[in-house]
Amino acid sequence: MSKLVQIRVLPRQQEDEAYILELALEKAKFRKNEIKDWRIRKRSIDARNKVVKLNLQIELWQHSDTRENIPAFKPQEVSEKRQIAIIGAGPAGLYAALRAIEAGIKPIVFERGKDVRSRRRDLAKINKEQTVNSESNYCFGEGGAGTYSDGKLYTRSKKKGNVLKAMEWFVHFGADPDILVDAHPHIGTNKLPQIITAMREAILEYGGEVHFNSKLTDLKLKENRITALQINEANWHSFDDIVLSTGHSARDIFYLLHNKQIKIEAKPFALGVRVEHPQELIDHIQYHGDSDNPYLPPASYALVEQVDGLGVYSFCMCPGGIIAPCATQQDEVVTNGWSPSKRNNPYANSGIVVSVAPEDLPNYTPDDPFVCLDFQKSVEKSCWEAAGKTQQVPAQRMIDFVEGRLSADFPKTSYLPGIVGADLNLVLPPLISKRLRKAFVSFGKKMKGYYTNEAVLHAPESRTSSPVSIPRNPETLEHVEVNGLYPCGEGAGYAGGIISAAIDGINCVDAIATKYAER
Repeated sequence: MSKLVQIRVLPRQQEDEAYILELALEKAKFRKNEIKDWRIRKRSIDARNKVVKLNLQIELWQHSDTRENIPAFKPQEVSEKRQIAIIGAGPAGLYAALRAIEAGIKPIVFERGKDVRSRRRDLAKINKEQTVNSESNYCFGEGGAGTYSDGKLYTRSKKKGNVLKAMEWFVHFGADPDILVDAHPHIGTNKLPQIITAMREAILEYGGEVHFNSKLTDLKLKENRITALQINEANWHSFDDIVLSTGHSARDIFYLLHNKQIKIEAKPFALGVRVEHPQELIDHIQYHGDSDNPYLPPASYALVEQVDGLGVYSFCMCPGGIIAPCATQQDEVVTNGWSPSKRNNPYANSGIVVSVAPEDLPNYTPDDPFVCLDFQKSVEKSCWEAAGKTQQVPAQRMIDFVEGRLSADFPKTSYLPGIVGADLNLVLPPLISKRLRKAFVSFGKKMKGYYTNEAVLHAPESRTSSPVSIPRNPETLEHVEVNGLYPCGEGAGYAGGIISAAIDGINCVDAIATKYAER
């Protein structure tokens, strides 16, 4: 068995392998001739003190230890095997399909949007022409919202499944192996499309199918069991098992299920704004003035505060990033953030959002599954109207927002469609704006320099997670009332990011494989 030790080094020492090994051997009380191999297993930045250091976890193998190299992906030929349907080709859907191929099950993937390459043209139209294609945008299409939202792979869902397997698959399909080491791994929006393409090609190579421009429009049930699905209001396909991994923005799916009398429920989510600072300022704050250190990456931050009984926190923080337009309909605006792999843009952005539970809303009733969704939609439409009914967004400098005055001018923004000055206190619901004002002042005390008029608020950040959940049996992972229907990933309320969604896709297929084995 290998031995793990923890050491700390200065950023400039992180590539000095001889020095790192020397420290690790000393900590492990090993001599150099006693080990046959070693590696850095985990790496994280510790910027809590004035001198910034790196925490390294080192794994050492002695000569008597066995170091196994287990293949990350173990496919089978499935072209003639039993079929399952997978709705959506986001991280949950793609990982469900890959796991099906490992399990000897043929995945048939239906994705409403376009392949990852064709999708780029529609993203360009949103930014340049402010035209939203409701079936192909930052949320819909191959790879889902994750493809163009940074590729951050950090997850707290350690107990929900095999995080390492999910990460190793990314490496197998082309990601930098450093994602297995970094405490907050990140691929970058510029690199994700190639990886997503490689996953799709593997699905096809081993006998699976992937169909684009193929939108789920109806379901057939018999005695509370799935029997078939309809694509594009035309073609019916018979299936006994469907993995429903449609993502947090596929609102039509929630309405479809409700109309079919398939139970759905209102779910807590979060809503607020996306805040953009100069990256240089965030570096200066987080690295205690050592912002020019060439060995340190662009700094990130994580903030949280309880304000009047609700949580306010940073979400999807993007160092060296860009704010992107993520609406899925023409009459709404939505922001999100992403970073390229080098995180080398001059801006830092993060969602700052307020937790919203169904019972926090004034029109809440226990039997209304759409109370949070309706609230989300109303904010997105109000912001669209406030900015002139285009894909521009209403914006305000941070201190101006807190003190209730319009911003006279703005610095340059990374948001390509553009911004329009507005009083966000009048655009956002008081439930949100009141808590954001208090939170920004508090965050400025935690991070000296964060509370500044150099920061610009872009509204809204509203697609943090699904405002609706699709309840499922915790043992079988099937819907609580419909056999053969497997609600999966973020859209169903069982994930909160790329890796947790991928793990949920694996888990759903494992549940299907177990059911088949027991028959």
